[in-house]
Amino acid sequence: MEIVRPRWRSWSFLLYAGGFTILGAAFAALGHFSSTHGHGAFAGFALVVFAAAKAVAWLLRRDGRHPVAAGIAAVIAVMLFATFVGALFSWFGWLDSGSSAFRGFAVSRLLLALLTLAAALFALRLYRFPLLVLIAVSTGWFFVTDLLSGGGGWSAVVTFVIGLAFLAVAVALDVGEHHPYAFWLHVGAGLTIGGSLIYFLHHGDFQWALIAVGGLAYVALAERLGRSSWAVLGAVGILAAATHFAKNDAFIGLVPFFGFGSSASAWRGPIVFAVAGLVLMALGGVLAARQRASA
Repeated sequence: MEIVRPRWRSWSFLLYAGGFTILGAAFAALGHFSSTHGHGAFAGFALVVFAAAKAVAWLLRRDGRHPVAAGIAAVIAVMLFATFVGALFSWFGWLDSGSSAFRGFAVSRLLLALLTLAAALFALRLYRFPLLVLIAVSTGWFFVTDLLSGGGGWSAVVTFVIGLAFLAVAVALDVGEHHPYAFWLHVGAGLTIGGSLIYFLHHGDFQWALIAVGGLAYVALAERLGRSSWAVLGAVGILAAATHFAKNDAFIGLVPFFGFGSSASAWRGPIVFAVAGLVLMALGGVLAARQRASA
């Protein structure tokens, strides 16, 4: 079976919208059932819902004519499998729902993440649907970070290293036949690397300026790797830095205008975001010109 390569079309949007609406409805039903029944009954109901989703995914895969629908059903089944395992662990008294993530060493929490990761990789092998990589990336990050850290700065350091590993794997996949899988690895790499850096660099004006510079580096990386997700995340970083400077007077002092007086704070936000918008448009123009030159 070839790797499924969904294209953004009206029919594909409707499949995704319908699939995630069903997933949301399933979670709502499970949430209501858990609040009105005991742990054992909830685990049984979660098993039934998961089995139904798995059956639909299997039937669609067997039919072979709707690979995108089969992949979306597989994503739903993996998410519901994780819910069932969590309900089962809660019934057995193994899972403490009140504990914070990354705090302490909880074997049940690690096992839940590991089983979800295994389910995502197994489904990926069967359905060859790239969105399943997102589940594998998320649970893989959580498992390693929870295993090696206890929260705080050390978790951010581990997250940064995991992001570099994601990036290395994504670059390796880009040059092979499995390159459709690389997209979500690039997204995971950008989020983990950027998120860990923002964790450390979000206290002062100079640090937020560094975040803006990091956004520029992300845009450059987008051009180098040919992956637009880096440009999107770079724009988010630049706008996040703009939001910081729009809230204080550090940027106003750099603007060569006079006569603001007491209205400086009213002008601050529009000026900062106008500059950020101009920067983003300039970057877009540069990338477009380079793409035309290389065509």
